[in-house]
Amino acid sequence: MRTAVLALHYQNEVLHPEGRIALGVSRDGDASARIINSARTLLAGARATGIPVISVRIAFRSDYADVIRNAPIFRNVVAGGAMVEGTWGTNFVEGLEPETGEFVIHHTRIGAFTGSPLAETLRALGVDHLVIAGVATNSVVATTAAQAVDMGWEITIAADACSCRDPRLQQATLENLALIGDVRSVEEIVAGFGPARNTD
Repeated sequence: MRTAVLALHYQNEVLHPEGRIALGVSRDGDASARIINSARTLLAGARATGIPVISVRIAFRSDYADVIRNAPIFRNVVAGGAMVEGTWGTNFVEGLEPETGEFVIHHTRIGAFTGSPLAETLRALGVDHLVIAGVATNSVVATTAAQAVDMGWEITIAADACSCRDPRLQQATLENLALIGDVRSVEEIVAGFGPARNTD
């Protein structure tokens, strides 16, 4: 089985403590640091074993002309002046940036497949299994996971590399995702990647 890792919205606006969107991680304590460390471990493990990492980012024009404001989540982004292309908020969090040569997918809706070349990219890579991680669990992660399964991919959710602001919502979403895929820890997932490639 050919696996790829989808790293969803590891961007300053949603993951950094100073980001404008607070849906993805608690602003109290060291929640951001814990998620970032888990995500780093996941991405490093994938890269060490030759598993493709695909970073998915969301960003909008400065005039928000590309935003369909049909839901509160989008209206709130506009009202808050968040996720403007070319600003600090849309940059990847330090340490979670894509590496040279990796695919970066840009989209403007909730699910990562909507209006993006993600499906075509995965098919070109011959991928049939996705490890999905990102923020927020109840938004882009859950929606992208459901889209992936509907389109025929098997999925694994990297639970501790995902986050919601509300721990109860995090747990409920992970329980729901267990109906359509495996929900595992980063440690379990990385152990299953196999031995590291010899890069000498």
